[in-house]
Amino acid sequence: MLFAKNNNLRKVWLAIYTKSRHEKKADEQLRKKGIESYLPLVKRRQQWKDRKKWVWMPLFRSYLFVRVHLNETLYVLQTYGVHHIVRFNNQYAVIPEEQIDSIRRVLEGGYIPDSHDYFEIGQEVEIIAGPLRGIRGVLSRKGRGSKFVLRIDGIQQAIAVQIDSEMLKGL
Repeated sequence: MLFAKNNNLRKVWLAIYTKSRHEKKADEQLRKKGIESYLPLVKRRQQWKDRKKWVWMPLFRSYLFVRVHLNETLYVLQTYGVHHIVRFNNQYAVIPEEQIDSIRRVLEGGYIPDSHDYFEIGQEVEIIAGPLRGIRGVLSRKGRGSKFVLRIDGIQQAIAVQIDSEMLKGL
């Protein structure tokens, strides 16, 4: 559901994109300001060279949710750790209350979900990590071993590589 002009009257859930690894700090700072926020966390086993440890990690890397009136978004943007409020077609992307409740119920029910990128086959994507960083192309297969296609328009040819979907960002 996208922003509608009369949404100023009620609080809505918005997705916040944070600076890298700032999800917990941004959540803490928003709460200090009195802004209702929700950072879904899952317990994961983290491994270092010398030890293993259980840590609470964000379910969605670099994302958290806030419930605000749309005229309060400046306060959210002025919070340490917040990079931007997610928009589609230059309008705030409003997250339905039911979806936030569903995330809560899954986590409180003891389930340990994995987050998956929301890509559609044929969607334009950009590689955001590794030696191919910055290259744009089209997703031709998703799931294990997503397939990234780079079009060479001048010769009407294409090349495809298998790539981890965590290395892709939708355009």
